[in-house]
Amino acid sequence: MLPAPKEIRELTGLTPRDLGPGILESTEPLVLRGLLAHWPAVAAARASTGAADAYLRRFYRDATVTAMLGTPETGGRFFYNEDLSGFNFAPVRVRLDRVLSELERYRGAAKEPAIYVGSTTIDTCLPGFHDENTIDLGGRDALGSIWIGNRTRIAAHYDLPDNLACVVAGRRRFTLFPPQQVANLYIGPLDLTPAGQAISLVDFHDPDLERFPRFAQAMEHAQAAELEPGDALFIPSMWWHHIEALGEFNVLVNYWWRQSPDYMDTPMNALMHALMSVRDLPLEQRKAWQELFRHYVFEADEGTAAHIPEQARHSLGPLDGDAVRAIRAQLLKRMNR
Repeated sequence: MLPAPKEIRELTGLTPRDLGPGILESTEPLVLRGLLAHWPAVAAARASTGAADAYLRRFYRDATVTAMLGTPETGGRFFYNEDLSGFNFAPVRVRLDRVLSELERYRGAAKEPAIYVGSTTIDTCLPGFHDENTIDLGGRDALGSIWIGNRTRIAAHYDLPDNLACVVAGRRRFTLFPPQQVANLYIGPLDLTPAGQAISLVDFHDPDLERFPRFAQAMEHAQAAELEPGDALFIPSMWWHHIEALGEFNVLVNYWWRQSPDYMDTPMNALMHALMSVRDLPLEQRKAWQELFRHYVFEADEGTAAHIPEQARHSLGPLDGDAVRAIRAQLLKRMNR
């Protein structure tokens, strides 16, 4: 029997004005109960599913979105096909109001297809929504997105930005794992993914412990919470999270932001480059490069280049937008030889 996840730490009685660095820069997940209870969108959802649907339609302006459609046999789990050569769902471009109508059509059905609109910019598809449903993130340049669907399951994955996930309608269960559990979550391909991020291959509803035995170790470090309309969850950068929508109509709004300058590349580019240039070196050479990465990247400090005159440090000195563009140009030139 798998260990039960621990409960995510909860804070109550907060308002959006209370979202200081202690919360938005936390390195541990936090449940913020009732944080958004004052939102009109939440009030509509608490009234009824129909009211929540009608509230969203108020802001609709002929927007087209990408919807993911799965057969009832998927059980709402958006995943790969049997041999991991493709996926068990079909993405389609469709008007958002048609998606809402399809969700209404299958409401209460014994066998419903899986319908999911993920990571769609709110200001693009529902202009004006933010005017009524506001949140102060302390000047952070956050991207606000909306997620709409029925009973769906999103495999455990990580995101590079910090994430404030806000439940507007329905209920969602989140199961989180710290970054150190990557080896125990059995991650699938890095370059063929259902929605852009690599995912765990473990079915959380029916984990195959013969195929994935270390998942039991991951569950020893798992944290979980079930959120209602008006609740929010802060998910720190790089934490793995599995999300299950439990209601027949679910709406989530989330905000992503990075604690790093805009000119920084995504570290995933460095990882993919290391796969093709470092991973298959002889063992002793890999160890040598591991030491170089430790020295220049993972444990770099003021002493790393202190022996070099400041004007001669180049990429070893403080970086800014111009310095990063120069490094990127050098890399592109070398890779295109």
